[in-house]
Amino acid sequence: MRLLEGPEVGAGAESYADHLRRLGGVPDLGPGLIGTLQRSGLAGRGGAAFPTAVKWQAVAERSRGQAVVVVNGAEGEPRSQKDRLLMSARPHLVLDGAFIAARVLRARRVIVYIGERHQSARAAMLRAVAERPDPERGLVTFSAAPARYVAGAEAAAIHFLNEGVATPTTVPPYPFERGVGGAPTLVQNVETLAHVASLARPGGAASTLLLTLAGGVATAGVLEVEAGVTIGEAMRRAGGVTESPRAVLVGGYFGSWVEPERAWLLAIDHESLRRHGLGLGCGVIGLLPASRCPVCETAGIMRYLASESSAQCGPCFFGLRALADACTRISEGSSDGHDLQRLQRWAAEVAGRGSCRHPDGAVIFLASSLDVFAREFAHHTAHNLRRSA
Repeated sequence: MRLLEGPEVGAGAESYADHLRRLGGVPDLGPGLIGTLQRSGLAGRGGAAFPTAVKWQAVAERSRGQAVVVVNGAEGEPRSQKDRLLMSARPHLVLDGAFIAARVLRARRVIVYIGERHQSARAAMLRAVAERPDPERGLVTFSAAPARYVAGAEAAAIHFLNEGVATPTTVPPYPFERGVGGAPTLVQNVETLAHVASLARPGGAASTLLLTLAGGVATAGVLEVEAGVTIGEAMRRAGGVTESPRAVLVGGYFGSWVEPERAWLLAIDHESLRRHGLGLGCGVIGLLPASRCPVCETAGIMRYLASESSAQCGPCFFGLRALADACTRISEGSSDGHDLQRLQRWAAEVAGRGSCRHPDGAVIFLASSLDVFAREFAHHTAHNLRRSA
């Protein structure tokens, strides 16, 4: 089953009545559903690609009827649109997954955690909850996730729901051990929950992925594809490119730049990309047109990631700022000629030393920029030196 099949997504949210007519109700599979999730190989679609069955089992073992389910629709990645589209167009598919989780894990609460900027998605989910039967409605509360890049991280979501601060905390304890209100908590991305709802139905499968295509593509936006389709085929289905790309960003701002000739041949699934040293992340595939300066693009994204630091540790707060400043000096022509070496050295010093994954993701992105755009970085540096001579 494709997540976006049914009414046109532009027509607005599918009603509960239409949802039931199209798909029918969800059978109560009980704890056996965890085995179904394991056999399906479903991995989280929020960025980390963690095995869904493992998360559910960890919460189930500790629940004792006190577990909490967090529907994660924070979607803080600037280029991603898939989660808000899914909530806006197929809210009941997401809610099906959430209520299935609540039954299987014997949860007492379902918290719908939606980015504060995603107002249409929030409105659709609120209306959808109002359409559900009383027992389900009574489980649900809503919370607005701050417009921060890190707000969708599991630990940040738990921290915000507990204390109103959307910054990651050190782990352990993990959410499945002590989450919202100290209870075992499942934090699950909305696309993942929609796939759970598909798997729970007869003949269901989790065989598709939602992508957000950005940049120089004819039809930018959300595209659903079968796992294993190549990036080149996805672009063809979206009408092709509108301008020859210099590089393809795979996985969003915590992802990597890839040369187009290589990118077109890459299969879009977590395992295939992992074998190539890449990750799908939140499903963003962005094209950088050849007319854009890749050094300036890198500097802009690094400045953004530095500004989104939670300021909880030196490697993130000071390290990312230093990396962004060096990229900016190179892009603006004010480098002293040593910034390339500084970038390499500082990136190695930042990696793995943060109190959360934010600096690591930024360093992965920067490393791919320095590799794929080595010629442009060298040209900028040489031009800077000529200007200062």
